[in-house]
Amino acid sequence: MSGSLEDVVGRRYGPVTSAASRGAVAGFVDATGDDPARWVASVPPTYASAALFQVAPLFLADPEVAPFTRSLIHSEQRFAWHASVPHGAELSVVGEVAAVRSRGALNLVTFELAVDAGGERWLDGTAVFLMSDEAASSAEDDPEPPHDARAENDRPAAIALPDPGTAMPSMRRSASRADLVRYAGASGDWNPIHWDHEAARAAGLSGVVVHGLLMASWIAQSAVRVAAGEPPLQSLRLRFRRPLRPAVGAEVTGSVTSTDAEGADLALTVVAEGDTLVSASARVTP
Repeated sequence: MSGSLEDVVGRRYGPVTSAASRGAVAGFVDATGDDPARWVASVPPTYASAALFQVAPLFLADPEVAPFTRSLIHSEQRFAWHASVPHGAELSVVGEVAAVRSRGALNLVTFELAVDAGGERWLDGTAVFLMSDEAASSAEDDPEPPHDARAENDRPAAIALPDPGTAMPSMRRSASRADLVRYAGASGDWNPIHWDHEAARAAGLSGVVVHGLLMASWIAQSAVRVAAGEPPLQSLRLRFRRPLRPAVGAEVTGSVTSTDAEGADLALTVVAEGDTLVSASARVTP
């Protein structure tokens, strides 16, 4: 029987506190394929995903919410960074259900995130989840690849900011099933559709899929290649369109859309097998 999540609007989760320790950050950088030399002193902006999953599990485990995780899709994500923070900063994370729109069995849930570091605001975020207590229709079963199979990966390296209208050098990316488990451990996103075939099939997928926020990290890494200022990434807005299967090669592409005295605006995508999987806009500090 379908239902609604409207009763949880305004419900808060947290604050959850944790230290962005050097070890935790290093594990996250490794799990996302980032350049460790870039983040020897500060926390990468992509660590926002780990902050989100300090509180998202509390929301998803809420007894009034859990029945609606039978079908769960991360549809959109927005982040805005206000500063750079050093390793070891104490993070305080709060999440809140800001809105729910019900369309039959489907609930569009807007979940807002606020993260302070050392008592100052580091990050704001908004996630949009599509949730239902009814099972999704099933795609055709696709056998899982070997646990360590992946395509080519490029390490992000600093590049000069191209002129507006100019394409940025693309970046090849891929994740193995083992990579997905490593990312789950580093980020806290243990949704079983990313590591358990039967759970993915029950959610209507052909098999396990790459975390949407891992692909978001690839996009952010591509963006900050042209950013040397602080914070390097000011904002990122993503729309998740299609899933990516492990071992499938993907490419992060991008271009500069505009520049001004305060920053540069970028348009970026993750593309695989001719399909756009994620589209994004970013603002960076050159």
